[in-house]
Amino acid sequence: MFAVEVYAAVRRFVFIEGNSRREAARVFGLSRETVLKMCRFSLPPGYTRTKPVAKPKLGPLLPVIDAILEADRTAPVKQRHTGKRIFERLRDEHGFGGGYTVVKDYVRLCRARGRETFVPLAHPPGHAQVDFGEAVAVIGSVRCKIHFFCMDLPQSDAPLDATPSPLASGSVPILQCCALCRRCRSSRARSAAVGSRRPRSSAIAATTARCRRPMAFRM
Repeated sequence: MFAVEVYAAVRRFVFIEGNSRREAARVFGLSRETVLKMCRFSLPPGYTRTKPVAKPKLGPLLPVIDAILEADRTAPVKQRHTGKRIFERLRDEHGFGGGYTVVKDYVRLCRARGRETFVPLAHPPGHAQVDFGEAVAVIGSVRCKIHFFCMDLPQSDAPLDATPSPLASGSVPILQCCALCRRCRSSRARSAAVGSRRPRSSAIAATTARCRRPMAFRM
């Protein structure tokens, strides 16, 4: 494995200085195949397997393990197989001569793949995400603390700008901004509803207090 500096030197020698790969192999003392690989990849690609690891003992019994795990999906929890129990069945019923570790590792990988879940991410038109808090700003050469309100429309990623002066005074323009959307989601709605130290207007508190789900409020 060669360092990133060697990769950079070889690629500069070939692509920028215009030398041939054969000349680079001679100057840097590398084989032509190594120079070709360095020209193909800007960074060391690392070791990659060309084929899965061979399992001469466990390989023929993988369908048996898969069938056991598939049957366990509908079995009661206390009747499902552990890795050790699967190893014992393979040894007693199928004459498996390998070790317990290889069986345990395969069972763990299979169960991890079975637990993978994906939540679809969708942003319908009119839905917005909002947040508010405090920051330090320089206004008129004076360093002071301001209160800000952020809002965006995830479907189009369009930001919604608002002037800080009415928001800092805690007046109604925040609700006027949210009124443009069908649904607003805020990570601070819970703190505003229960009365946190963060600045908030009475209008926001009244809106979030009426919300059944503290993490979202409807307009």
